[in-house]
Parts: sequence; structure tokens; C-alpha cells
Amino acid sequence: QVQLVESGGGSVQAGGSLRLSCVASGNTYSSSCMGWFRQAPGKERERVATIYTGGARTYYADSVKGRFSISQDNAKNTVYLQMNSLKPEDTATYYCAADYRRPYCTPWVRDFAYWGQGTQVTVSS
Repeated sequence: QVQLVESGGGSVQAGGSLRLSCVASGNTYSSSCMGWFRQAPGKERERVATIYTGGARTYYADSVKGRFSISQDNAKNTVYLQMNSLKPEDTATYYCAADYRRPYCTPWVRDFAYWGQGTQVTVSS
């Protein structure tokens, strides 16, 4: 089993920054796809950013390109999401997820077997 624990959410004004952290524990592997997803009330869960830890390949949703950055610290089994220039439309619950079955990242929520509990990000205008 794998446990993912997120932290770092909060409330900020538009233009501010937050850094989310996700610590993985349990039966983790050095190479995996780690991702950040978000879900706003009444909306589907959407992929924000992913990183394949075996090669540091990254993906960003168009809505966050140039503002968000995903990174990893393999020694700490931690993945980060640095969020800058936050907008009210970034308000959502952010979830960390992991897929250990593939040597690459897929775009599908269903492919991520492990999820954190979520952390709330609220951006006010």
C-alpha cells in the first residue's frame, strides 16, 4: 500500500503564491508518475501537472502553464507544486496522485491508483 499526504493549501489573494507538498510512504518505487489534480465544486477532477520521477518528464495543463511548476525530491519521496500568480479560478481542492504501474504518465484520472486526502486552495479576487 501507498499513502500520500498533501500539505500547503490555504487562502491567498489573487496574484499570490502557494507551494503544495505531497509525501509518499509505504510501498513506493523510485520511478513513478506523480500528479496533481484539482476539483472545484460541481466540476470534474482535472489534471493540473504530472511528473514522471524516473526521468523528470513533466506535463502542465494549459490553464497553469507558466504559473505552476511541479518538482520532485526523490530522497524525501516528495513532490511539490509551486503555484504562482494565482487566480480565483484556481480555487479548488488539490489532490496528489500516484501511478506505479507504468513507465510514463497518462492523462487519465482512472490510471492513478493512489490518492491523497486533498488540500483546499482558495484564491480571492
